[in-house]
Amino acid sequence: MTLTCPRITTRDNGPTLSRIVAGMWRMNEWGMSVQQRVAFIEQCLEMGVTSFDHADIYGDYGVEGVFGEALRAQPSLRDRIEVVSKCGIKLLSSKRPQHGIQHYDTTAAHIIASAEESLRQLGTDHLDLLLIHRPDPLMDFDEIAGAFTRLIDAGKVRHVGVSNFTRHQFECLNRRIPLATNQVEFSPMFVDPMFDETFDGLQDLRIAPMVWSPLGGGRLFTSNDAKASNARAAIQEIADRMQQPFASVLFAWIMALPSRPIPLTGTGRIEAIREAVIGAGMQLEREDWFHILRAARGHEVA
Repeated sequence: MTLTCPRITTRDNGPTLSRIVAGMWRMNEWGMSVQQRVAFIEQCLEMGVTSFDHADIYGDYGVEGVFGEALRAQPSLRDRIEVVSKCGIKLLSSKRPQHGIQHYDTTAAHIIASAEESLRQLGTDHLDLLLIHRPDPLMDFDEIAGAFTRLIDAGKVRHVGVSNFTRHQFECLNRRIPLATNQVEFSPMFVDPMFDETFDGLQDLRIAPMVWSPLGGGRLFTSNDAKASNARAAIQEIADRMQQPFASVLFAWIMALPSRPIPLTGTGRIEAIREAVIGAGMQLEREDWFHILRAARGHEVA
């Protein structure tokens, strides 16, 4: 059976992404040749996974260039995909000798320079979505909105958003410029966004969040601590009963939320991405959904 990932528009007049986004954080650790990277992207596209998540700092400032090599080798790919990137963190790196300490920088000058460098590394003339990577204690909402506006007006960025912002931080910036999403950590191992108003606030605004680390950084597969073990057992019982892959049940659990989360994968294994796409087409019974939540939190709902 042909597997096709559904698509989702994050907000009114926002970007349309694939329901599963391929995260490229570790791409330069996958040991792929340029042609293997091209083949990987093409295999994602065959399943309808058209959106690829980056950040300027990924792979010690190297992943965007590695991905860009694939786009240069097969230029027809660019018009078939959505490229997401992030900026605002300055790492200590031999590639950035001017950085004296790891810190945040959300000044207009840095946002614009970082976006332009991402375009050079990726070999493209625009980013489909640019996010501020982390909230910066020194961030000026007006300055960020101004930088975003300049990039959009120049045609270098189509849509903008944030990552790891609180509800209040998100709403402050969203009042100044329409934000497409807030990319946050969420999994059975980290359920805070369900209870700290992050997801509620986005649902109220009809803006879909993106979700990083949906597998709990791999802990759901490998950790022996009680929380991971209990969640793993609950998910596995449902997967066995439904005769579906473990990861598919987990992705379905995340996507069942009414805020419409868009999960990122973090793998170079096509089979793992396929299991995520299967999850996008699944629907869990409400009791099964709460069974996983109970296992993750270690107690019944009150």
